[in-house]
Amino acid sequence: MAQAAPHAVLLPSLPEYRSTVEFVESGGLRIAYERVGEGPPLVFVHGAAEDSRTWQPQIAGLADEFTVVAWDEPGAGRSSDLPEHFSLASFADCLATLIEALGLGPAHIAGLSWGGTVVLELYRRHPGLVQTLIMIDTYAGWKGSLPAHEVGARVAGAREMLAAPPEEFDPTLPGLFAKDPPADFVPLLAAMAADVRPATLRHQLTIMAHADLSDVLPRIAVPTLLIWGRLDARSPLTVVRQFEEAIPDTELVLIGDAGHLSNLEQPERVNEAVREFCRAHPPRSASWMPDKRPARGQVFRRTARHVED
Repeated sequence: MAQAAPHAVLLPSLPEYRSTVEFVESGGLRIAYERVGEGPPLVFVHGAAEDSRTWQPQIAGLADEFTVVAWDEPGAGRSSDLPEHFSLASFADCLATLIEALGLGPAHIAGLSWGGTVVLELYRRHPGLVQTLIMIDTYAGWKGSLPAHEVGARVAGAREMLAAPPEEFDPTLPGLFAKDPPADFVPLLAAMAADVRPATLRHQLTIMAHADLSDVLPRIAVPTLLIWGRLDARSPLTVVRQFEEAIPDTELVLIGDAGHLSNLEQPERVNEAVREFCRAHPPRSASWMPDKRPARGQVFRRTARHVED
């Protein structure tokens, strides 16, 4: 079975953990992921212009109690390039393939920003794979959560960014942090930005501009944790209120002194909220136990509660 070295761990301040990059195949694509720890399955889905490395604080902080899986979505990290005409449903189906191949479902599924939109589409199409939802600074698609004039402004800004010559291309979106990025994370952010594929980002932002999953929210029938940076400028508090009002069973945790990337800006607080929530909602089955996993040949190795701080 093929194996690859993991992304370099760029954050020496984190607890040390060991992982390898492994792969599953989905529709002819190689999907990379990291898997660390043993316990109830907890799957992390990154945002646009990111890859699995954005979850390093969560992998390091939660693998003592959970089987933590973080993928590189198609078109990111070590995964295959995006095929033409790849849709939001295609992203969700690839994520479902990963969860099924590893025998993890039903799992706790966490999505950040664009990743949360993918997770909502996963729930729409594959609800049986989801034990709980953890929505972090996300959207029901831009069209589904933001005013039309804001969507238009973001589309215009994205076009300008993507039109820059290669030597000037900077995929860093505005408003990601409440203040300056934490110094410990600057090397990580630079490394991820250097690996962004413009074609992938263009495709993601186009999907986001047209996506409206607001109809999914009232149909969610699993416990849902909402984690939001109180100072999130990209997905403002109006969006979390939309989620809170529409989803039947929610718990809201507002993270003070955090913006859009609250998992990096205040990782300890985010990890604490995730741990407490997942402990309160254990998996319905033990499919994640080692003796219940599928044959390794299937895997290619390479309600509302409010908490404010």
